[in-house]
Amino acid sequence: MAEHLIQTQGPLLDDTGRLREPGYAFRPPFYYNRNQIATTPLRIKEWDYYLANDDHYALALTISDLGFAGLVSAAVVDLAERTSKTTSEIVPLTLGRMNLPRSSDLGDISWSNERCRVRYSHVRGCRRLSFYMARFDGAGDLEAELLLDQEPRDSMVIATPWADDPTAFYYNRKIVGMRARGGFRVGALFHEFEPSDSLALLDWGRGVWTYDNTWYWAFAQGHQAGHVVALNLGYGFGDTSAASENMVFVDGVASKLGRVGFGIPKADDGTCRYLDPWHIVDDGDRLSLTFEPELDRADAFDIAGVITSDQHQVFGRLSGWAVLDDGSRLEVEGLRGAAEHVHNRY
Repeated sequence: MAEHLIQTQGPLLDDTGRLREPGYAFRPPFYYNRNQIATTPLRIKEWDYYLANDDHYALALTISDLGFAGLVSAAVVDLAERTSKTTSEIVPLTLGRMNLPRSSDLGDISWSNERCRVRYSHVRGCRRLSFYMARFDGAGDLEAELLLDQEPRDSMVIATPWADDPTAFYYNRKIVGMRARGGFRVGALFHEFEPSDSLALLDWGRGVWTYDNTWYWAFAQGHQAGHVVALNLGYGFGDTSAASENMVFVDGVASKLGRVGFGIPKADDGTCRYLDPWHIVDDGDRLSLTFEPELDRADAFDIAGVITSDQHQVFGRLSGWAVLDDGSRLEVEGLRGAAEHVHNRY
């Protein structure tokens, strides 16, 4: 199925608050303005998710305003020991008051309470992340300072509607393969990200969702044969008939893929076996990857059966091949990344 490449610019929504043009792009084509959204602020969802990793640790930092609540979250993943720690601060009824920026290229974030401090800023072409959370790991506080630069030429941008709700939409940008430097400290642990072998990504999302959703998302980034290679793969979220989010990046240049499936192994009772190897393929014979899981960073909550989430973010390595837009074949061997399966109701 042909996918729609967005080549116009302008507002994301039309005069009725509906998504103006579903499709994909390599740079943000539209301007997001929450004041144009034709629904209650309780349903508007906005977030900035950063992750930096090398071969030893991954650090994930999230700030999100979900309307009915805000979430400030951090995760430290020990890739060598295959352990992780995630801690979140929930702020009730934020309704947009966290003031997350309208653009993934411009606008800074400055938010704090008695426990957390988040400062994200743009400095001379770089992204500077400053994050503090008290009592992240028991009595141990988390402090992180990161500087991200060498932003790639291309990124994944997608504008997605929902078939069953004309007011619902998702505007998402994923920048994969930025260079990272800095570090983090938790108690006696200090880890430094060296720019020679550390990369980072941004998952920037704004939108209005329906109540019950499941998505699949995988990313990977690393150095292969002297090149920076990155992947963004996903499906299952909204009406993606106009476009998918699947791209391969080599030194920041994107090749667009079609539809993918993650091939998560299942037990006889139908439950997913997340720590068994997955086989990720596309529908155009341009992608064949084996995902070797190492750690399932699972999390779940259930609030009165009304607000629920079941999340599995599985870290591991990807090996296989992809065919780029120029017809060349890219071999991938042990590329560090993660693949997730999430079911949310809220």
